[in-house]
Amino acid sequence: MVQQLVAADTLIDASAVDYVILAIYFVFVLGIGFMVKRNVSDSADFFLSGRSLPAWVTGLAFISANLGAVEIMGMSATGAQIGLPTTHYFWIGAIPAMLFLGVVMMPFYYGSKVRSVPEFMLRRFGKEAHLVNAISFAVAQLLIAGVNLYLLGSIVHALLGLPMWLTLIVAAAIVLSYITLGGLSAAIYNEVLQFFVIVASLLPLTLIGLHRLGGWSGLEAKLKPQIVDGKTTTTVEQQLHSWPGQALSGFDSSFWSVIGITFGLGFVLSFGYWTTNFVEVQRAMASESITAARKTPIIGAFPKMFVPFLTIIPGMIAAVLVAEIADLKAGGAPAGGASGEGVTYNDSILLLMRDVLPNGLLGLAITGLLAAFMAGMAANISAFNTVFSYDLYGDYLVKGKPDSHYLQVGRLATVAATVIAIFTASIAGSFSNIMDYLQTLFGFFNAPLFATFILGMFWKRMTPTAGWVGLVGGTVAAISLWSASKFGEVFTLPGQGLAFLAASTAFVVDIVLSILVTMVTKPKPASELVGLVYSETPKEMRSDPDEHLLPVWKRPVPLAGLALLMTIVLNTIF
Repeated sequence: MVQQLVAADTLIDASAVDYVILAIYFVFVLGIGFMVKRNVSDSADFFLSGRSLPAWVTGLAFISANLGAVEIMGMSATGAQIGLPTTHYFWIGAIPAMLFLGVVMMPFYYGSKVRSVPEFMLRRFGKEAHLVNAISFAVAQLLIAGVNLYLLGSIVHALLGLPMWLTLIVAAAIVLSYITLGGLSAAIYNEVLQFFVIVASLLPLTLIGLHRLGGWSGLEAKLKPQIVDGKTTTTVEQQLHSWPGQALSGFDSSFWSVIGITFGLGFVLSFGYWTTNFVEVQRAMASESITAARKTPIIGAFPKMFVPFLTIIPGMIAAVLVAEIADLKAGGAPAGGASGEGVTYNDSILLLMRDVLPNGLLGLAITGLLAAFMAGMAANISAFNTVFSYDLYGDYLVKGKPDSHYLQVGRLATVAATVIAIFTASIAGSFSNIMDYLQTLFGFFNAPLFATFILGMFWKRMTPTAGWVGLVGGTVAAISLWSASKFGEVFTLPGQGLAFLAASTAFVVDIVLSILVTMVTKPKPASELVGLVYSETPKEMRSDPDEHLLPVWKRPVPLAGLALLMTIVLNTIF
């Protein structure tokens, strides 16, 4: 039986020292779970860490929760394909929205004392919108957890040569152990540890790779165009400049490419993800004060803006140094890869590790990858168990039970979500570039939710009926457009253009439907909108009365201004 499980060859030739580093890391991960378990006495501790964590902890956890499969495999894969236009996912598609979340929206989330984003929807729009949001969010988290689990399993497969089905089970069991023990606190403290491990593991990869190429000028000189079906789809020139980014947007026109990236990615997809995604917001809601909650995404913005140098640049290096990726980019179909079914761009960073890192550093790099995927999956699972336990089970299935009952349900939901993720991982495995899959999901679920949120937060006239009708209509519009392209072949749009277009369509349809329905339905009384709508919420409810006592550099707005300025500089340079 053992001989049937172990493959003859592995993708990565790890030594004993690499496995020792990996083992030490897992001891720390499980140790944190056992330590935190002692402080979990009720559901608030399990789901929200008792709202007791400092801003620097939640800020690093905020960014680490996102530093999973999307950042590591997805961004390095896209970097290998199209180069610097991938930076738009960070400098246009993340930082502005993170700063908006901290400055404008977190006071409403934290000040209203809601336990989840869907619960905010319940208070603002009622049960129908709440149920739609809770179900769509829960489904999305199970699908995205499958992405992280698939890539986590691919690392174990590459190391040990075990069958993928077995590696998925092993990887899932590791994440399940510490989340079930310590809940959100275990996830957050592990995410802080994982952040430092990830940076320490990826930085040598970038530095050694660039050194082998003779620095940045060497990379520029050796970069090759991307060939698909015998045609050049991305020139070297397009790969070396972030703007106008046609390789990312899929538009031939530079004007429409800038519009597509700015509106589709920079506004709709970005704001939809960062301001309404409970996976991220949950970290800020675990903060010790409203000022700490506001600073959480702002603190996270500073390391976020430098992540491209740890993910996208290694992808570009892999496209030059790794023979299989260079062959793939030239239009070939090399055999092998983490899945064993052929090399894909998702293998870029793994193969680069194999080719440039010595043993010891290789073990650290593998540990960093595992840490990233565990952080991403743990974030999805911890957010899912909160929404399921509070917003679905507690509000619609079984009401009025003791707190201990919902704590137990949360732990069982964690187990169930992990098992389901094993099956949704197979969907992720069918995409050669994981970013295509993830951006599609965000367009379906996050874009219409953002439209409903932003309209409802600043327009007190918007009605509860408009809330759920807009959500459903926007989601259906995005899925229909995507299906028309993928299955009906009505039109085709390369790159991420289809995801941008689907998200933009969802946003516009949601806004239009919400306005039309509001005109013919009854709004809530103004007294019920305090803490939920900007114009109806007194300033003292959405601000910390002691904030003025802090030094300027510790206040949310000046910090956000500095982060925005740095992001503008990066966009200008690259």
